[in-house]
Amino acid sequence: MIVVNFAHPLTKEQREALERMSGQTIERVTDIPTHFDPGQSFVEQARCLIDAVGLSAEEWQTLPIVVNLPTLHVIAALALAEIHGRSGYFPTVIRLRPAEDAVPPRYEMAELINLQAVRDQARSRRL
Repeated sequence: MIVVNFAHPLTKEQREALERMSGQTIERVTDIPTHFDPGQSFVEQARCLIDAVGLSAEEWQTLPIVVNLPTLHVIAALALAEIHGRSGYFPTVIRLRPAEDAVPPRYEMAELINLQAVRDQARSRRL
């Protein structure tokens, strides 16, 4: 699987937990720095952000991709819109949580969320 990371680098422990949870081996992690200029269009910056991942149209549509979203909600929403447009579906995303009683603070894998499955289930509640 390919991990596209728009947040802090994933630790060895987080990567190992991701492999356990997914049942897949991480082939590569692509870390993409996510710094937006608030004085410029976020839409254009999001397009450039997803371009920076470096995947072809075919790769977006065929590779097993898991995404660690940026933490700023507007950037995350735009990244999801770009990814959906390129892949044809919503990706699976990583949710991290603070580890209990960790000093200094650290984060651990909480779950993988299949956003396409969430979207598909939500369609049944349209009525």
